[in-house]
Amino acid sequence: MIHSLSGGMLSSHSKHDYAKVLLLDGERQNEALWFVSEIPLLKQGDIVVVQNSSYGQNTGRVLRVDKEVDEFSFPIPYKRMKKIIKIIDENNK
Repeated sequence: MIHSLSGGMLSSHSKHDYAKVLLLDGERQNEALWFVSEIPLLKQGDIVVVQNSSYGQNTGRVLRVDKEVDEFSFPIPYKRMKKIIKIIDENNK
């Protein structure tokens, strides 16, 4: 009510895709962590490269993808989330 009476605006809610990834290498190997994805075709089972500022880049397997989640509904603040960099093409291995 106070916002509408004073002319203020409520913040807009943006939506993002989140993916739970099991790390396959690095110091946090076998740990499942959440990442933000800007890859529209990302699906469960994909092998990906993820950003991990503390430990560089890691490889992981996508366990779960949640599409179009409101950033205020997700328990981790969007600004603190690391990103999925790319899907690894398994044909090039």
